[in-house]
Amino acid sequence: MAELTAFAERGGYDVVGVFKDTASGASANRIARNRVLDLAQARHIDAILVSELSRWGRSTQDLLDTLNRLAGWKVSVVAMSGMTFEVETPHGRMMATMLAGIAQFERDLLSERVKSGLAAARARGKKLGRQPGQRPKSDKFAPKVLQAVAEGRSYRWIARDLGISKNTVTDIVKRHRKNA
Repeated sequence: MAELTAFAERGGYDVVGVFKDTASGASANRIARNRVLDLAQARHIDAILVSELSRWGRSTQDLLDTLNRLAGWKVSVVAMSGMTFEVETPHGRMMATMLAGIAQFERDLLSERVKSGLAAARARGKKLGRQPGQRPKSDKFAPKVLQAVAEGRSYRWIARDLGISKNTVTDIVKRHRKNA
């Protein structure tokens, strides 16, 4: 993030805010991206600096649609490479389309490799995911939960006090009663 801010300031841009999405690029609900689009639509910003253009859109079509919306609001998208994507020009549209297509291709290849690896693991007899009986978080909190239940505390209070979900508390108590 610091390198993005430094890059923006070197380029003469005033940094309004730094937004970071932790959701997958393929996800439709990306809170930080939506906030940036709201700022752009309200005309509070003139440019958006992105680390990679491929991180900005969910797909080639989504990226091009978003770039067109931003162009309508007179907001530029600048990549860390220094490229500015002005989709109102034929050259800008071509560059954005090519880069978005390459990014989509890379995402598709990655997905294909992951699926292939999972299928190969299953073929070798490997069981995927958390195995029955593996409950590291609830096993760690079990003594404290059972102690609080014995003291007559509510499941909600226990969950809030220990920073775990009420469902985890319920699961711990059910397993304890089943084994007792």
